[in-house]
Amino acid sequence: MAPAGVLLWGLRRLCRVLLFLSQFYILSGGESTDIPPYMMKCPSNGLCSRLPADCIECKTNFSCVYGKPVTFDCTVKPSVTCVDQDFKSRKSFVLNMTCRFCWQLPETDYECSSSTSCMAVSCPRQRYTANCTVRDHVHCLGNRTFPKMLYCNWTGGYKWSTALALSITLGGFGADRFYLGQWREGLGKLFSFGGLGIWTLLDVLLIGVGYVGPADGSLYI
Repeated sequence: MAPAGVLLWGLRRLCRVLLFLSQFYILSGGESTDIPPYMMKCPSNGLCSRLPADCIECKTNFSCVYGKPVTFDCTVKPSVTCVDQDFKSRKSFVLNMTCRFCWQLPETDYECSSSTSCMAVSCPRQRYTANCTVRDHVHCLGNRTFPKMLYCNWTGGYKWSTALALSITLGGFGADRFYLGQWREGLGKLFSFGGLGIWTLLDVLLIGVGYVGPADGSLYI
């Protein structure tokens, strides 16, 4: 019985070692289980014509006429599955789209980065260079990420109604300027009693028309 027990113990140890080595082999990349990054955007067995642009490769032709309908021959990327209108599996299909470059798309078809370092309230209005990316379901020619000059359009949370109410009620004490982050002007109004009322009336007018805004250059809510 003793030799049999030793043999059984040895087999168990050997199985554990083999199991550990097999797991280590897989984790070290010996057996690839990686999923392509684009697969996260590609629906399984959906219509080929509705696949996102990252899921397909098309033979485009830049000589098409801008704004006119055009068709391109496309194939799905590896591991991507799709079907046609008859629910038959396809690897290649024809894509219908409008001939235009990505930077010529309407603003609703792409997303752009925002900037909080430019003055949204200035004359003339300032612009900044934004990086724009086309939405997944939109098809276009050229690079899907492109730079574009946009007007500064961000808010720091200041309300125009609050600033105007403070200017009318407590403008003589500089409350409106303090609220907008303009503490130097606020101190000037406070110690001059609102510029003997003249400064107070001017601020009511300037804030009312939106000429005076937050000190950080943002827009009102």
